[in-house]
Amino acid sequence: MARYIGPVCRQCRREGEKLFLKGEKCYMDKCPVDRRNYPPGQHGQDRRRNASEYGIQLREKQKLRRIYGVLERQLRRYYRAASRKKGVTGANLLQLLEMRLDNLVYRMGFAPSRTAARQLVMHGHVTVNGRKVDIPSFLARAGDVVAIAEGSRQIPLIKESLEAAASRGVPEWLEVNFEQQTGRILAVPEREQIDTRIQEHLIVEHYSR
Repeated sequence: MARYIGPVCRQCRREGEKLFLKGEKCYMDKCPVDRRNYPPGQHGQDRRRNASEYGIQLREKQKLRRIYGVLERQLRRYYRAASRKKGVTGANLLQLLEMRLDNLVYRMGFAPSRTAARQLVMHGHVTVNGRKVDIPSFLARAGDVVAIAEGSRQIPLIKESLEAAASRGVPEWLEVNFEQQTGRILAVPEREQIDTRIQEHLIVEHYSR
């Protein structure tokens, strides 16, 4: 599957803001976005002009893709599924993305970033309701128990990430036992419980064209 493997700070610079794609590491002082607040590339400084309505919608959609690490075809499928559900399409879209297994592993503090969480899932270090699941896009449901596999609980990356999460806390719609390295989904998050800085109505307008 195609996946961006270049420097993630380049993606943040393209969107003109920190997307926190490296998790805790993005809180460092020397951030490329702060030092060079213009798009990357040879003509980056020449591209700072007023964007069209379509351009604004496109950038918001690209920002969402980069935050959750999904491909264009995947995001279109999520949008179609969100539009068929009752409620606000934009909020439904964010809820679907939040219920992805790789995002849940990140939110619960088992990994420092969504990229690291995706690798943990793909390498078989994560279980859902006691069964190993190695598909990052697996959609969990309220009541599911996500845990680190018993043989993987001594991995330094996981232990360090859990220590940071224990002091930082986890979203209120999740419950995590840091000692046993398990977490439970209490409910599907409401829009106000999702801290992703996205104007989802622009994405809905983009796909509704």
